[in-house]
Amino acid sequence: MPKNLLITAGIFLLLEIYIYQAIRTLTDNFWIRTGYWVISLIAYAVFAYEVTHYQRTDRSMLKAQIMISVFLVFILPKIFVVLFLLIDDLIRLGGYLIGFTKPTENFFPERRKFLSLVGLGMSGVLSALFIDGITFGKYRHKVRKVKVKFPKLPKSFKGYKIIQISDVHSGSFADPSKLQHAVDLINEQKPDLVLFTGDMVNNVADEFKPFIPLFSQIKAKDGKFAVLGNHDYGDYVTWESPDAKKKNLDTLIDYEKQAGFDMLRNEHRIIEKNGEKLYILGVENWGLKPFPQFGKIDDALQGVPESATKILMSHDPTHFDYVVKKHPKDIHLTLSGHTHGMQFGLDLKNVKWSPVQYRYPKWADLYESEGKLLYVNRGFGVLGYPGRVGVLPEITLFELS
Repeated sequence: MPKNLLITAGIFLLLEIYIYQAIRTLTDNFWIRTGYWVISLIAYAVFAYEVTHYQRTDRSMLKAQIMISVFLVFILPKIFVVLFLLIDDLIRLGGYLIGFTKPTENFFPERRKFLSLVGLGMSGVLSALFIDGITFGKYRHKVRKVKVKFPKLPKSFKGYKIIQISDVHSGSFADPSKLQHAVDLINEQKPDLVLFTGDMVNNVADEFKPFIPLFSQIKAKDGKFAVLGNHDYGDYVTWESPDAKKKNLDTLIDYEKQAGFDMLRNEHRIIEKNGEKLYILGVENWGLKPFPQFGKIDDALQGVPESATKILMSHDPTHFDYVVKKHPKDIHLTLSGHTHGMQFGLDLKNVKWSPVQYRYPKWADLYESEGKLLYVNRGFGVLGYPGRVGVLPEITLFELS
């Protein structure tokens, strides 16, 4: 067993012994105490097994999903118990050091019991939220309506409706029919255009094959366009050869074509109405390393008039800050995804927070910088943790004006 794994196991064992004090404080029931240890040991055993048996040759994300789910449901929430017990111990220690009294004189059983109860209660609530996110949260798709004003939008496109979806990660879903409601939501908006901004799969093209009939149902008057995300290239699994990896990407593009999506790889398409034109640009993935930087805006802009209204699809929002907003050509709106809102956080009207914001400052909603707009979609599917807590899966409806 690796040395670092032993150290980690030792730390968790000490924490569990510390947390167990909360159980002892609240009850002396033998079966409750035994049940706690049985559940904890099973959770740690499953977690350790998945960690030690995970390999890059695995095509499925099932092992990672089990590992992350066990950690979030059974292990991470216990941090609340530790925090509240630690508060009590620090109070006692402070009283002992300041008052020079005996530790026993600073021990208040009722306070200890109360803090243990609060810690265990909050731990239970967090576990319940993660379970709900796995069971129901990832299917609570929400349509977010966004009005976007362009300074020189052609009159024929006033009121034009565009649907954006992103980060489907089809390999994270076992049953395509569970997403039928989301496809129905898209069609209910009667979009003129549907844009998909990358990450159709987790690792391999065959993940999307069972979903082709479902995504073929998505209808749009002027078509459906797509770009590639970092997961679509198959970079996170081991391949027999570069040719096998390339074949996988070609297969994915073909599958998306069968579902009705036109893949844009550093190129553009023109939507024309009454002789007026809207330009849709699509680039390959461009992100900060270690993510690939294949996106080439200049290639996508070839032949596009300077005065034209342009909408860019680029999977990773960092592309906007590092390249797009500094580009001399006026790209009016960039559509991205990638962050998923970390599938966890607070996403209220006036309060938005997610741990992902410390890596991606632009992680959800509409942003403006240097006269250019960026919209970051919260994602359609899930990755890693197979659920969503607070940050719901998103279907974005843009109305141009």
